[in-house]
Amino acid sequence: MHYKNSYFSYLLMYFFYFFSLAVFSGYISVYLMDKGYHASQVSMVVSCSFILSMIIQPIVGYFNDHYSQKRLNMLILLLAAVLGIIFIYAQNIYMIALIYSLALGLFNAANPVIENMATLSRFSYGKIRIWGTIGYAVASKISGVIYDDVSPEAMYAFFTIGLILCVIGIYGTQNVKQIKTQKKEKTIGLFQKNFIIYLIIVCLFYAITNTNTTYLPAMFQNLGLSMNTISTVIFILTLSELPIIYFSQYYMNRLTNKQLLIGIFLLLTIQFFTYSFIKQAMIVIIVSICTKAVSTMLFIMLNLKIVATIVDMKHQMSALALVQTCRNFGSIVFQFVAGYLIDFYSYDIFYLILCLLSIVGMVICIFYRIPSGNHQHLFD
Repeated sequence: MHYKNSYFSYLLMYFFYFFSLAVFSGYISVYLMDKGYHASQVSMVVSCSFILSMIIQPIVGYFNDHYSQKRLNMLILLLAAVLGIIFIYAQNIYMIALIYSLALGLFNAANPVIENMATLSRFSYGKIRIWGTIGYAVASKISGVIYDDVSPEAMYAFFTIGLILCVIGIYGTQNVKQIKTQKKEKTIGLFQKNFIIYLIIVCLFYAITNTNTTYLPAMFQNLGLSMNTISTVIFILTLSELPIIYFSQYYMNRLTNKQLLIGIFLLLTIQFFTYSFIKQAMIVIIVSICTKAVSTMLFIMLNLKIVATIVDMKHQMSALALVQTCRNFGSIVFQFVAGYLIDFYSYDIFYLILCLLSIVGMVICIFYRIPSGNHQHLFD
């Protein structure tokens, strides 16, 4: 079997990229709070990572448009892997924030290329991107076991190992620029009204969902669940992405961009309403499984479709990097607010505000005029 441009190379890349994400950032709130830090300090650490990501990603996006994407992103991920080991030995909150921010900033800078590869490979989107979800789910499960039975620091050794295997996977994939030349050029510019409005939606979506991801394990702990149970819940809710990804070709090219956006914010509204007003753990878990990972994965796929719809191909990597920058900006703003809401009020108030912001996002999407994007056929 030839490794170059093989299915196995894409499997390695997606599985271990998202595996690494889960073990590095999935339990950061629990990890730091167990060290005695407050929620506001956790928010400071996470916000610093978004600030650094916001600086790094436009620069990497520019280089991705002009140089070899494979070599650049392999180097970026290897640097992040080294920082993962250094993070184990960080004790001071400011050193933790610096190393965590650098590692996650570099890791996130590779995300636009990693995600875009699934739409440009010779394999259908669902059949290769599905391994990212499986990798994240497996890591979420074993992270809880490692955290309880080995040590919290051991998770970050797995982060480094996972990234090395991811780089081996990237090495075997087809060059992205070679595939892009086969696609038809469009004539839509980068800075125009539709794209700017979309960036506002991105800021709002990720301000809500990234903050929720940071505090969801701690919220489950607040409901009385153990770390092992929490890791099992996150494992199951992550696996709920699988049918969404695998069957993407049957609905992503048929439902319009607007319909999908409205549906995503509706799922968020249901999710956060439940977290705020319902205290029965089983109901909260069921709603999490049905809405959290599903809404996030839908938005990740929809982002590729929307950018392909309203931005010309020449600038798409820069546009995807700009989307990531806005994602980080929205997250920065609300991470600080979220920590203080939890410290001085409660998880109920925190999730009530997330619910209200989700309703605002849904209203914006209802009045948003955007092409359907169904001619793209990215998910066939």
